[in-house]
Amino acid sequence: MPDSAPTGPSIADFACFYLYGLTNQPYQQAADLGKFGELFRLVAGNHGGLGIASSFHPYQLLNPAGVSVWYAAYAQFYAQPNRVELFGAMTLEQAQFVVVPPASFAGFHPWSDTRLTTEENPIFSRFIPFVIPFLVRKNPDALRWDAEITAAEGDKHRLNPYLKAVSKAIKFVQPAPAFVLGFGEFEEQQPEQLIEKFLSCRDLLL
Repeated sequence: MPDSAPTGPSIADFACFYLYGLTNQPYQQAADLGKFGELFRLVAGNHGGLGIASSFHPYQLLNPAGVSVWYAAYAQFYAQPNRVELFGAMTLEQAQFVVVPPASFAGFHPWSDTRLTTEENPIFSRFIPFVIPFLVRKNPDALRWDAEITAAEGDKHRLNPYLKAVSKAIKFVQPAPAFVLGFGEFEEQQPEQLIEKFLSCRDLLL
């Protein structure tokens, strides 16, 4: 009996990462998908994966059905008839592709953890959290963001040119006064970890 044809990658073949920062308008799109690819390479480096063509408020990352924007990006990728070939390109050539998120993520859907609401923390009405998500093909090699931090060895002056480059690279989708705070991995079972990243800098904004 012949082997069944491969059906393509699973969501477990990817990791969910994001840039996060503060802005005055978190939900932004840009028509230049190539710029999203450039930003992906700047933060992920030599890894295959999917850029997601939007920035979001954290409370937009899960739609009303509880599906994350990362899973929606994976589903869009999986729906492609040539997904096996595309995944092969991600694996062998570290290729990156960009998907446009569904309109269901345009709405604001607070989680059970409401600490980013302006009712609980009014400071987030002036400095509004934003996230730019990426879906990265799992690979034992370090992401560029992590490699740059390691190479700087705790020296902020050595790291500063890279951080400036990242801040400049987001301007096509998050123009001034937006600025980047950091980079993280989204854990769907522990989404509050993302919220903690913003709360950790709250006192610096007051």
